[in-house]
Amino acid sequence: MVSRRTFLRGTGILGGAVLTTKAHGLEDVVAATQSVSSQTPEQVAQDEFYWREIQSAFTLDRTLTNLNNGNSCPTPRVVHEALKRYLDFSNQLPVHYRGQLQRNIETVRRGLAEEFGCDPEELAITRNSSEALQIAQNGLDLQAGDEVITTDQDYGRMLTTWDQRVRRDGITLTRLPFPVPTTQDDLYTRFEQAITPRTKVLHFCHITNLTGQLFPVQRLSRLARERGLVTICDGAHAFAHFPFKLRDLECDYYGTSLHKWLLAPHGTGFLYVRRERIEKTWPLQAAPARQDGDIRKFEAIGTHPAAPKAAIAEALAFHQAIGAERKAARLRFLTMRWADRLKDNPRIRIHSNLAPGQTWGLANVEVIGVDTREISSYMWDKYRIVINAIVRDEYQGLRVTPNVYTRPQDIDTFTNAMEEIADTGGIPTQ
Repeated sequence: MVSRRTFLRGTGILGGAVLTTKAHGLEDVVAATQSVSSQTPEQVAQDEFYWREIQSAFTLDRTLTNLNNGNSCPTPRVVHEALKRYLDFSNQLPVHYRGQLQRNIETVRRGLAEEFGCDPEELAITRNSSEALQIAQNGLDLQAGDEVITTDQDYGRMLTTWDQRVRRDGITLTRLPFPVPTTQDDLYTRFEQAITPRTKVLHFCHITNLTGQLFPVQRLSRLARERGLVTICDGAHAFAHFPFKLRDLECDYYGTSLHKWLLAPHGTGFLYVRRERIEKTWPLQAAPARQDGDIRKFEAIGTHPAAPKAAIAEALAFHQAIGAERKAARLRFLTMRWADRLKDNPRIRIHSNLAPGQTWGLANVEVIGVDTREISSYMWDKYRIVINAIVRDEYQGLRVTPNVYTRPQDIDTFTNAMEEIADTGGIPTQ
């Protein structure tokens, strides 16, 4: 089948200059996006000519299907090549070139801050969301008896971090349960009613890693500010997944990973700290007193490679070349492609809110009466689909997370398998 780009080249719409660029580099993505600029994001989401161009920007093993992009994603070729280029550059004389590259990363800081909507002096580049959030969690001065309120569906590592502070400092940790899916009003009410005179911190997700449950971040942040409380928001699965800005959140701390939805190299993330809280927050590793008010104190982790951080610039450019709205619309299109087929099946239960503005590229689905771990294994053994099994006391299900390189036929293979399992009431015999 002729791709949109081949067709446009043949008609001369893209112009001769495009022919001299490297095939399926950033320029190709920009040109493809320009060709659909008159369409709405929802229209572009269904334009397979356009997404064929995006898919071609990746080097993938198409014998496998990754529906666990919520863990980590392959980077586009332009990002991976930049990573290798920066590694080669540093390796010429690390003590000299690594420092030069680290100074250049200030450009990355400015780019991320602009995309997020904060001041560059409020954003630290970290290795992942866990590190970013642990800086906030361990950096707060809390006393014995002080209370932290979170939920029992936050990321396990973040809950473990609070548990350690319970053991170390004698603080109190309250984990709020909630059904899935639920409403933002319900989540707000649960936090509001749980606040006590000893409460000091509200810790919540932007969306959960389990079902993609969206939280009322701005409302919770305003509630906390009214009560004199600190807010920490876990945004591991939100940044570059769907459009938003800091003004939509208003939290004190926000941590995210960039190797998920931004498609940056592994080992990249960022931490936002409200300016007035920087000096009050201890860094994860010791920094000199002169850096007390400097956001860079949170980046002081000793000798480490600068290349992954430098390559964030290309990942951000790739993301912006597609456009946040188009990307979110495509992720929702891929999710609804399987969800619309499965949601009315009496043997299927979806644990995510499928309403517009609530779910994009992360949703959770269960075949009632069939062990989710066995389904995950079957998906791998039979179809070579990589997918994450979520098993909790309250519910279980497969977390389905496609990305921009995922093809509709990949989604259809998964959906057909789920229908077969639901219809037979178990794992089909080989």
